[in-house]
Amino acid sequence: MTDTLLHAVRRYADFHADANGMAATPIPGLTLVRATSPGELQYAIARPLLALVVQGNKRVLMGTGCFDLSPGDSMLISADVPTVSQVTCASAGAPYFSLVLDLDQAVTEQLMVDVNVALGARTAPLSVEPTDPDVADTARRLVRLLDHPTAVTVLQAQLVREMHYWLLAGRHGPALRNLGTAGSNVQRVSRAVALIRAEYDRPLRVERLAEAAGMSPSSLHQHFRSLTSLSPLQFQKQLRLIEARRRMLNEGASASDAAYSVGYESVPQFTREYGRMFGAPPARDVRQAKTRMPVTN
Repeated sequence: MTDTLLHAVRRYADFHADANGMAATPIPGLTLVRATSPGELQYAIARPLLALVVQGNKRVLMGTGCFDLSPGDSMLISADVPTVSQVTCASAGAPYFSLVLDLDQAVTEQLMVDVNVALGARTAPLSVEPTDPDVADTARRLVRLLDHPTAVTVLQAQLVREMHYWLLAGRHGPALRNLGTAGSNVQRVSRAVALIRAEYDRPLRVERLAEAAGMSPSSLHQHFRSLTSLSPLQFQKQLRLIEARRRMLNEGASASDAAYSVGYESVPQFTREYGRMFGAPPARDVRQAKTRMPVTN
């Protein structure tokens, strides 16, 4: 990872990062991350993405796997999977910086056709590798493009496409091919995932999800669990709990208001399931999390 990329990420993130350390950019799907101290555990159901660690360290848990990322490492997630992550090394003098880019299934699929990429065996949905030089160089040019607002709309698409190309051609290629294989189980399950994400706060019948995926209910259940490690119902439940926690932490919602807003009809049930996932009842978990939040500068 070059110092030039670190300089570009630092310059933009230092100025634009919000209270949570997230620096949104005018390039759709591109976010820069900044942290000045080791952080809280972050629970998410990640979308397909690429994360490049530029400075500092981070740990990501998925299922039984534990992945430690250092400067120069990149993580590619090729399916919607539940993760728990934590910045493990950061300080005011040497903040944690990373670049996160959402992966585009359509771009990946078209590239595989254009360059006639051979299909391979299915790989794990999360991989961590040393960042390929061409990927790092494209990331640097993508971030530097942010210094030229009038050029963003003209050049962003080709740079994002170039990034996907180098990922396909490099160490992350086998994982990314899962995302771009037309008609694959990954793409079929992703249609069910999109429906759950859009309507996570409503009751969803498995038959409707199966119809969206173009699978039988039993086939959807099998492939959904294989790809995400969760059943569709568990996936929806985790989305609800993660969103409820966000609303309590960031918006000051009460436990009951958060529960009802994400689709729970019973606060005691919400409290039980919340405690199983986060290790403490809602009020205590939020109180403890707020006391450990770093003071932003």
